[in-house]
Amino acid sequence: MSERKASVTRNTLETRITATVNLDGSGQANFQTGIPFLEHMLDQIARHGMMDLDIQAEGDLHIDDHHTVEDIGITLGQAFTRAVGDKKGIVRYGHAYVPLDEALSRVVVDFSGRPGLIYKIPFTRAQVGGFDVDLFQEFFQGFVNHAQLTLHIDNLRGDNSHHQIETVFKAFGRALRMALAEDPAMAGIMPSTKGVL
Repeated sequence: MSERKASVTRNTLETRITATVNLDGSGQANFQTGIPFLEHMLDQIARHGMMDLDIQAEGDLHIDDHHTVEDIGITLGQAFTRAVGDKKGIVRYGHAYVPLDEALSRVVVDFSGRPGLIYKIPFTRAQVGGFDVDLFQEFFQGFVNHAQLTLHIDNLRGDNSHHQIETVFKAFGRALRMALAEDPAMAGIMPSTKGVL
């Protein structure tokens, strides 16, 4: 496979974001977003996905975190699309179950070329450390729309909201790692009967 790296900058009146990805990295992460809890979750993607992520963001945090969180998802999704390339030779599908104490989540991904998000997380409280957990859906929706993939997220159980979302992000990283892995049996072949993804 060719080098799978990309960097995307997206500027709007609300945010200025640059996302850089190396899908074949070593789990290195560098974030400057102004939102520490989101950075903690993004770090799970890098570490468990064994990819390098660098996200620099400036947003209208004086209003709230919404625009910045959503636009990070969008920009990261755009970077993934460029880095993945034509998708020839990848496994395409990935899944992971991840526990953390009482919490357990399942994430399933398909680099289908069709954006779709099924998101089921019954959070036990509305905020974690001042972060509005509703914004995680905005992050994933932005990512899905621009990475052009199908993503199923299910938190199967959990009493602690921090544990619930951390299991999701760890499982997301591991599912991405599986889906983006090189499939020796499919070298140079599009993993679709349609011939295109």
